[in-house]
Amino acid sequence: MRGCERGADRGFVTAESAVVLPVLVMFAMALVWGLLVVAAQIQCVDAARTGARAAARQDPADSVVEVAREAAPRGAKVMVSREETQVRVVVVARPPVLHGLPFEVREEAVASVEGGP
Repeated sequence: MRGCERGADRGFVTAESAVVLPVLVMFAMALVWGLLVVAAQIQCVDAARTGARAAARQDPADSVVEVAREAAPRGAKVMVSREETQVRVVVVARPPVLHGLPFEVREEAVASVEGGP
């Protein structure tokens, strides 16, 4: 009798593995994508701060955009606006990999304009 019970349980491990393995792979892919989004957010923060510092020194607008784009993720949009005493740099980027999702990473930095001589 014992031999019959063992034979009946043989296919369960294969069936359970076939169900659990794809779920684990999707979970791992979601974690990696999340890490890539966080890395893109950090790059946007750095790019916005770098651009705001350059704009506060009253560098030309083209130079500010170029400096910010070098620090930003690939394909990021950089917008610079100047007010009387402040400059604002906004960096918007799409996270890598799943480009089909309507998801953007956005960061903004504001700095006071440095006074001239």
